[in-house]
Amino acid sequence: MVNNMKEKVGQVTREECNEIQQIFERRNGLDELAKILTPDNDALYQKLVKDMGEIGTKFQNWWDRMAKQYNWKSTPKGHWEINFDTCEIFLSEE
Repeated sequence: MVNNMKEKVGQVTREECNEIQQIFERRNGLDELAKILTPDNDALYQKLVKDMGEIGTKFQNWWDRMAKQYNWKSTPKGHWEINFDTCEIFLSEE
């Protein structure tokens, strides 16, 4: 049995929440596209790889920037999650 503990460690503004939600949705869309796109269409495949790299960097940069700004608690085995409805940040340990 997996014990998944979540602890509220912070809050971001609605604007910051909207920013990461857009990045999150874009990343999910690219992940879905990657499941159906084959390397046969080289130009589109190369664009997808490039876009996935860029969005992954934006995603990580947002978390790094917010964690530094708000000084969120972290743990070696934990990761942060956001509730898009409340803009609350949780530290999740699995």
